[in-house]
Amino acid sequence: MFGSDVSNLSNIAGRLNLAAGAHPLPPVILMTDAGRLPDPLEGAAGLPAGAAVLLRHYGSPARARMGEALAEVCRSRRLDLIVAGDGDLARRLGAQGLHVPSWFAARDSDLARREVWQWRRRPGRYVTAAVHGRREMERALALGADALIVAPVFATESHPAARPLGIHRLAGLVKSATAPVYALGGISAANAARLGPTGAAGIAGIGGILA
Repeated sequence: MFGSDVSNLSNIAGRLNLAAGAHPLPPVILMTDAGRLPDPLEGAAGLPAGAAVLLRHYGSPARARMGEALAEVCRSRRLDLIVAGDGDLARRLGAQGLHVPSWFAARDSDLARREVWQWRRRPGRYVTAAVHGRREMERALALGADALIVAPVFATESHPAARPLGIHRLAGLVKSATAPVYALGGISAANAARLGPTGAAGIAGIGGILA
C-alpha cells in the first residue's frame, strides 16, 4: 500500500509523462542501489503498475539472482524491468529496457553502441542512458538512447558533493534533447511539482519513491 507522499509523487510523474507524450515509457523508475537499497524486492513490490525498476548493483556477486527475483516481481506487478550495463543479463531476464551508465559510454563508446544496436533489434524494447550534463547528453543521444535519466536535479544523499543542476538547467537540457528526459536526484513529493515547467517526462529515484 502506498503512503500519500508516494501516491502524490506517482501522480505527478504520470502527469509529466502524459504532458511530454512519453507513453508507453514508464512515468516512475525505481533505481536499485547497493548502499541505499540493498534489497529492492520489497520496494518493487510496492510500485504501481506501469512503473519500472532499474537494476544497478554493479559488481554484486548476487546480481543475476537478484535480477531473476526482480523479473518475477515485475511480471506479477506489470512493471518494466531495466537492466544497467549488461545486455546479456537483460536478455536472459526478459527485461524491457537496457540502461547505459555514463561511465560505460565514456569507457568504451563502440561497445556501448553495439550493445544499444543489438538491444534495439528487439521489438518493443528501449534504451535509457545516464546523463549529468550536456556533453553526456549528446553522447547518449548519439548512441541511440530512447530516454535520458538526468541527475542530480536537486541535492541528494547519494551524491552529497555533486552540484545540483536545478530546475533551469534541467529545462535547458530537456529543450535540447531529442528524447524524453527523466529527472533524478533529491526528488520528493514536496518538490516534484516544480518539475512541471521543465518538460521532464518522468521521475527516477530511490528515497523519494519509497518514502
